[in-house]
Amino acid sequence: MAQRLEVYKCDLCGNIIEVMHGGDGTLVCCGEDMKLQVEGTVDAAREKHVPVIHKTASGYKVVVGEVAHPMLDAHYIEWIELVADGKVYRQYLNPGQAPEAEFCIEAKNVTAREYCNLHGQWKIEN
Repeated sequence: MAQRLEVYKCDLCGNIIEVMHGGDGTLVCCGEDMKLQVEGTVDAAREKHVPVIHKTASGYKVVVGEVAHPMLDAHYIEWIELVADGKVYRQYLNPGQAPEAEFCIEAKNVTAREYCNLHGQWKIEN
């Protein structure tokens, strides 16, 4: 059973979905079950993938990695997401951009997730 905010990927075509409302069914794409993306399970450099959350005067800035993540055509961060007090905010990125996003919001509890096109999903709770 899929749960709200879980992310699933199709291994055949690459479709990625985030669950908005969980249900009893199985998520299927291209005739096969989609795979739940579990944060930080791929053998990859943690220092380049775990998001870092900075509190700013206007909200929050999320930077991917203690060491800047590459943003090349073949290897880049596709999106950064901030879950703040139950609300979801997302910034999509392209190769060549900095691996960071600013969210001008007020919140007490925040979690940041990011998705690397090669090494999957990573998460940090603040």
